Amino acid sequence: MASDLSTKAKEAYIDDHFELAVDLYSQAIAVTPNNPELFADRAQANIKLHNFTEAVTDANTAIELDPSTAKAYMRKGLACMELEEYQTAKAALETGASLAPGESRFTSLIKECDEHIAGKAGELPKHATVETSASVVPPAESKSLDNVAAVTKDTQLAYKSCERTPAVKPKYRHEFYQKPEEVVVTIFAKGIPAKNVSVDFGEQILSVSIDIPGEVAYSFQPRLFGKIIPQKCRYEVMSTKFEIRLAKAESVHWTTLEYTRDIAVVQRPNVSSGSYKPSYPSSKLRCKDWDKLEAQVKKEEKEEKLDGDAALNKFFRDIYKDADEDARRAMMKSFVESNGTVLSTNWKEVGTKKVEGSPPDGMELKQWEY
Repeated sequence: MASDLSTKAKEAYIDDHFELAVDLYSQAIAVTPNNPELFADRAQANIKLHNFTEAVTDANTAIELDPSTAKAYMRKGLACMELEEYQTAKAALETGASLAPGESRFTSLIKECDEHIAGKAGELPKHATVETSASVVPPAESKSLDNVAAVTKDTQLAYKSCERTPAVKPKYRHEFYQKPEEVVVTIFAKGIPAKNVSVDFGEQILSVSIDIPGEVAYSFQPRLFGKIIPQKCRYEVMSTKFEIRLAKAESVHWTTLEYTRDIAVVQRPNVSSGSYKPSYPSSKLRCKDWDKLEAQVKKEEKEEKLDGDAALNKFFRDIYKDADEDARRAMMKSFVESNGTVLSTNWKEVGTKKVEGSPPDGMELKQWEY
């Protein structure tokens, strides 16, 4: 049954029915999930639909199942070039070229990758990497249109009656947060052995797969908002989740985890100088002048009229604040020794003798017993 579905998928691909081809390949894969040819061919159909991240996933699966599948490296290279992952594309194409030394297509694509890598800073003109169906490497069994039987109207109707593979809801929830130098992705997967988790890092692609025997494999492969440094990325599998730390290639703020056309905002560290004064947010449309408010509060405090002990304490503080060191010593000594009845700022007068108390008229000075 899988071979029949594969044949129909190839015919649909030749007739430019790429969505139908993907559906048929998916049905064939459900029957024989360990066939690398099916994944490699579905990758080609996904490239035609501009589903480049899905194409990379299929190509990677084909390579895992059979590392000698040259066309899987070709299709991974093509998809990565469309995603501007030129380093990853070049590595895949070089491996494919070693498996198929007579295929000149590998050589031309590797050269194109080199041009893009060398011209990143100079913005060299971009070349088309996915061409028309005549120039893209076709599935291995469809070398010539003459060898493929024409699709009849009845067969086309049969294609249309095939059920589409339903979209599968992600099995595990994920979220992310970021710092200026890295993005941390958390996937909540409980009790997953580390040996069943595979994480690969590209220039702008994160590839996560969880393969547990007897269960449907989980795959998460987003094209990231910004570029990362694969060598500095790492992950850790825990009992209830696993964390993936992505090292940013540039200090930009990611508005989302996955790629969008939003303009990235560069995050710059705050460098303060001695004369710098922070500005504070205001709930009103017009910002307040905090320096002016501070000066006004100080002025009000200075002009504030107090009574009783509060006025006396303020008077003492004001004199003490503006006095020199000798005057301060005299004030402290006279005030303490006189039990608060004498306040002198003349150190020469009070420094050599004990200051006796001088209570106000009509009052008597008493000593406290401890």
